[in-house]
Amino acid sequence: MISSLSAFAGRWQTTRLFSAARLVPLGVCLLAGCATARGDVHDPLEPVNRAVFAVNRVVDGLVLEPAAEVYGLVVPRPVRRMVRNLLDHLAAPVVFVNALLQGERERAGITLGRFMINSTLGLFGLFDFAAELGYLEQDEDFGQTLAVWGAGEGVYLVLPLLGPSTVRDFVGSAVDTVLLDPAGLALSGEAQLARLATEAVVTRYELDPLLDDLERSSLDFYAAVRSSYLQRRRAEIRNGAPAPFDDSVYRETPDESFEDPANR
Repeated sequence: MISSLSAFAGRWQTTRLFSAARLVPLGVCLLAGCATARGDVHDPLEPVNRAVFAVNRVVDGLVLEPAAEVYGLVVPRPVRRMVRNLLDHLAAPVVFVNALLQGERERAGITLGRFMINSTLGLFGLFDFAAELGYLEQDEDFGQTLAVWGAGEGVYLVLPLLGPSTVRDFVGSAVDTVLLDPAGLALSGEAQLARLATEAVVTRYELDPLLDDLERSSLDFYAAVRSSYLQRRRAEIRNGAPAPFDDSVYRETPDESFEDPANR
């Protein structure tokens, strides 16, 4: 399950088990400098993470993967498309607010336009008419907002049942859920649980070919999932822009012991 949930970490919606008091220590740790070098993998909890990863894979094989297979076999493709559209539509307010918090006015405007068009012409989000009109889907969350504000990603985490994360993404997901998600606040506990379960099954189904490929081509599946997750999150923070090039590794250090023949 850890690997299947890595692709929607930005959409992770937890139940309201997180109180503000429980989030304060994590936020303080994050903002006080529990960060790492941007291009590095910081996984000091690797033995624990690997153990959770193994348990999650067992749960995935017993529950989520079979559910995703049934979903793909039973639900027709047009309906699957509508389910994905609806899930993305419900997440649009979170994207809109985070785009504003990041100063991304254009992305916020596109997201607002998408929401209005798909709420009307798209029958409350079942159809993505906005994309046909050039309003392409954006992807922002509070984890990305924290990164834009200068917070480091913190240590890499593997959360039970929820999969890959970092300290920053964990805090960001909780803030999105508790404060920024109007659908989550409006829905009953049962409806929100159904939404989360649907998101998990749909995402697992969509990622199945990629996960199979990754597992077959990697010597260490844990390391491959970790690398894939961190690269994807860093790319999302850059909004698809290329990573900054660090030429320090190519810069030659002068050898002080070398004497230029011209100076002899």
